[in-house]
Amino acid sequence: MALVSFLVDLFQDPTFSLIAISAAFVIGLVQGIILGRAILVRFPRLQNNVKKVSISLFIIFFVNAVLSVPRFASPEKIDFSSISQATSSGEAASIIFLILGINTGFLAVLAISVTVMTLVLLKLTHIHGISKWFVFVFSLLILLFTGLSRFTDLTPSTFEVFLYFLYQLGLTIGILAGTVRKIKPKIQELK
Repeated sequence: MALVSFLVDLFQDPTFSLIAISAAFVIGLVQGIILGRAILVRFPRLQNNVKKVSISLFIIFFVNAVLSVPRFASPEKIDFSSISQATSSGEAASIIFLILGINTGFLAVLAISVTVMTLVLLKLTHIHGISKWFVFVFSLLILLFTGLSRFTDLTPSTFEVFLYFLYQLGLTIGILAGTVRKIKPKIQELK
């Protein structure tokens, strides 16, 4: 069953599918550009090596996209009864690893690390106004869908996985676009 089951019939319509595909990519792209520019504003010394920084961030976010899409497509389901059994037997670390998805190996740890790095950068950077809300709302929405797929019997449909991939691809390209050029310092007005 799809994560958003009431939209399954709408996904059959080619016009709606095209709108959904475009929206997923553009949302990821805009979010990536906002994050990329905010990183350069917050850490101005990175602008001395802007090409190396942008290529490095592109590679890191591309690896994250490649690793997170299969985990979104077929998530490891978390059963509350297994959590309560593990709690009673004192396996707190294994419960935390299961919930965070770290128990599946090095690649999962790498993807989680990139996600945590993104959240830390979001906290350290000074994004204000509508840009902050844009990034926050869509990040929260993706977190909600990921949580739904892990804690319920719902599994993303092929189209939803494709939309998630386009979002991740847009985010990756947006990070590259947001960090590829130096930011000119604002000229302060004389008082």
